[in-house]
Amino acid sequence: MANCVVRDWKGNEAGEATLDLRVAKETTALDLLHRAVLRQNAHTRQGTASTLTRAEVRGGGRKPYKQKGTGRARQGSIRTPLRPGGGIIFGPKPRHYNLAMNRKERRLALRTALMRRIEDVVVVKDFGVSLKTPKTSEIADALGRLGISSGTKVLIILSNPSEVVSKSVRNLDRVKLIAADQLNVFDLLHAHSLVIGEEALTKIQEVYGND
Repeated sequence: MANCVVRDWKGNEAGEATLDLRVAKETTALDLLHRAVLRQNAHTRQGTASTLTRAEVRGGGRKPYKQKGTGRARQGSIRTPLRPGGGIIFGPKPRHYNLAMNRKERRLALRTALMRRIEDVVVVKDFGVSLKTPKTSEIADALGRLGISSGTKVLIILSNPSEVVSKSVRNLDRVKLIAADQLNVFDLLHAHSLVIGEEALTKIQEVYGND
């Protein structure tokens, strides 16, 4: 169990919240997180690279010159891999890079990643609720009031991000916004600071705590 100080939109203390998630054992946690990150990165690869073999290159049906009498090496096609414009030997073909990981392991890795970053978590009450129109400077100022310096990689986790907050955040290139039920291991470990809405913290406990 971890205790977190809750701050308001102005950066002042407004209470305390707890997060209690079951995590992996210390002896296996590093391996679990490593496999989870490898799996997530592998799943982002398209695997669409493709080259043509000599059978797929257009042309080359006619023998370029006769078999004997020319003094040259025998050739059956101008599309041989030995000539420019020919096929590719052992070139890449479409494939998938998916790595298997069962659901319990994925959820355990997610909980472990979040609890390991608990020291970098800032819980905010009513994050961005006062914003009526999209305004990037308001989000930047709020992060400053929370003690997060500019240029820091920040992951903002909200229960149900509004369109106003989403539009305000998207112009900050080092700030990412995700919903509480869409957490992933890479983003949790990649960010320097985690800003979590108070409602999102409750939702995280509901979604990921029952296992």
